[in-house]
Amino acid sequence: MFKLVTENCSDMRHEFYEENDIEIITLTTILDGVSYGHGKDLDVSEFYKGMRAGSKPTTSQANPEEAKEIFERLIKDNDEILYLGMSSGISGTVGSVTLGAQMVMDEHPDKKIICIDTLCASIGQGLIVWHAARLRKEGKSIDEVAQWVLDNRQNIIHVFTVDDLYDLWRGGRVSKTSAAIGTLAGIKPVLHVDEAGKLVPVEKVRGRKKSLLAMVDFMEEHMGSRKSDNEIFYTVAHGDCLEDAEFVKAEVEKRFGFKNGYMSRLGTIIGAHTGPTLVVLCFMGDVR
Repeated sequence: MFKLVTENCSDMRHEFYEENDIEIITLTTILDGVSYGHGKDLDVSEFYKGMRAGSKPTTSQANPEEAKEIFERLIKDNDEILYLGMSSGISGTVGSVTLGAQMVMDEHPDKKIICIDTLCASIGQGLIVWHAARLRKEGKSIDEVAQWVLDNRQNIIHVFTVDDLYDLWRGGRVSKTSAAIGTLAGIKPVLHVDEAGKLVPVEKVRGRKKSLLAMVDFMEEHMGSRKSDNEIFYTVAHGDCLEDAEFVKAEVEKRFGFKNGYMSRLGTIIGAHTGPTLVVLCFMGDVR
């Protein structure tokens, strides 16, 4: 059986990675001048508390040498490795990790490491990793799972919103002027991840509840033929606003009857750029 590898920014719960024997490449969070992520943990609640108080954390991608060290350790017990990386439209990590993997394969030509840009992020990346783990359990080969990811990555739909535009400003996603004007107008942006794996706006609505409902509307519009699949697995995540995420999950259940919803909390990598008021909904659909 091949080894699955992804990053800590895929935002599934720790139990998922442990239960499915998935290796995690750690991206670093820098908060108030201190780096976290490699043996130095950062409490997520304290992280978001700091952001609410005005902290502006940053993140650092993995470099090729770090990736090389991880793959060199893994190939001692695994002849085949499948790495599923965060969208290159958001981070350069997938490029760095691919370089590290190539260095290992150059030294060990009998080993196979497949690196894929999922064009997904956060819990959307987690969703595609979930499917990869499911297919591996069913006995699919590394090539079969890799091909499934390539064939279906554009069908992983992300939609998200924030209640506080200053969260996006602190994360470098909007200007301070835009955040100030939008806040005064009560504007709540709804965004998604496009075909290139980049964050793009969908619409602007007034009011938090309307923005949360707009996400479910987006799901209804983009599910297409999958709307009739009662067994569909979807993911919901939040930074530090559990009640809002639970509202979205309940609305999905009420509107579509889907029971296989997976709830998690956004880690510090995505959270550093989107803040505590982010809610994200991800699912399989026909087109982005």
